[in-house]
Amino acid sequence: MFLSEAKDLGCKPRSNSPFPVYVPWYTGTRMSKQSNQIEIDRVQTGVRLEKRLLKVLKALAELKDMTLGDLLEGIVLHAFEGKAPFSPVTLSQIEQLRKLYGLTLRATDSHHLRERK
Repeated sequence: MFLSEAKDLGCKPRSNSPFPVYVPWYTGTRMSKQSNQIEIDRVQTGVRLEKRLLKVLKALAELKDMTLGDLLEGIVLHAFEGKAPFSPVTLSQIEQLRKLYGLTLRATDSHHLRERK
């Protein structure tokens, strides 16, 4: 990243060295103001998920530039209405992520899982 681009993106120098390294500085989620937004209350939850499944979900959320919570909300809301949450392109991306993280579980496995002791 060029120095001018880093400054334009709000990056801060990591140190006061003669050759500062600029790193992104988290300033919040950027969302456009839309008139059709619905106000909701979110709560923190302690949901436990299978490790590889969580890795795939986190990677997909990152790929789609959204939070894990937003991704899960979208999946659940689609499922509640009997709708498929993903396009064919996204399903292809998910399949690649499944291979990358070694996720071999399928929907038919969902009622047969038990934790290791």
